[in-house]
Amino acid sequence: MVEAFAVASGKGGTGKTTSTLALGMALADDYDVTVVDADTGMANLLFHAGLADVDVTLHDLLITDSGADVSDAVYERYGMRVVPCGTGLGDFREADPARLRDVVADLAADTDVLLLDSPATLASRSAVLPVVLADRAVLVVQPTIPAISDALKVQEYATSYGTGVAGTLYNKVQDPEAVERVAEQSGKYFEGATLGSIPDDDAVRSARRAGEPLFAHAPDSDAAAAYRRAADAIDVREADAESVADRFRSAVVPEQP
Repeated sequence: MVEAFAVASGKGGTGKTTSTLALGMALADDYDVTVVDADTGMANLLFHAGLADVDVTLHDLLITDSGADVSDAVYERYGMRVVPCGTGLGDFREADPARLRDVVADLAADTDVLLLDSPATLASRSAVLPVVLADRAVLVVQPTIPAISDALKVQEYATSYGTGVAGTLYNKVQDPEAVERVAEQSGKYFEGATLGSIPDDDAVRSARRAGEPLFAHAPDSDAAAAYRRAADAIDVREADAESVADRFRSAVVPEQP
């Protein structure tokens, strides 16, 4: 079985990378999980996962004739497989986003859950491709009108390419009662369920400063508990890995968002 989720937001600063790693570590209690930093232009998952010094990253896999094998960029961390992306501007320019299809297809053959940490934009082919490749999207949204508006644009784009919506995750919540009202109203427009509400927690900022995932740094924090509940709310669906891999390889690369 395998299902690919694009963890997406449409707006920077919503806590998408923190959410990707937290959901991945929570889901890893029951599934074989692979996390991919598919934000090839503004990657930062490697800093959150203590992988800043690795030699091979997703960029190497996306550069034609680099000689890198997919397995070279896969690192066992925190009970998951993690594929970080580099931060070099030169590598980003050389990378061919279309090659992400084959990378994801290869990874799909050896995992249960693929989490694609997606760019917070719809401005380029490399930015939208993770959403196009995914089976479903997890929308990470701060409870503000601009963030909700941008997430709805991502949803519209995703569904236009046949990508479903697993649900919405409200993050950096300061007023739980207020976000319940926001979720009730915005739920009329978002597809999928409200997966949860993650409190604005100092433990998240402390983990980021330490260069560790939240679950490794503060597993007993309120935010970690909320992420566990959100992961429990995701209904991972079974699919044949070979057919999923074939779909990834043949996916249409959008010429223009």
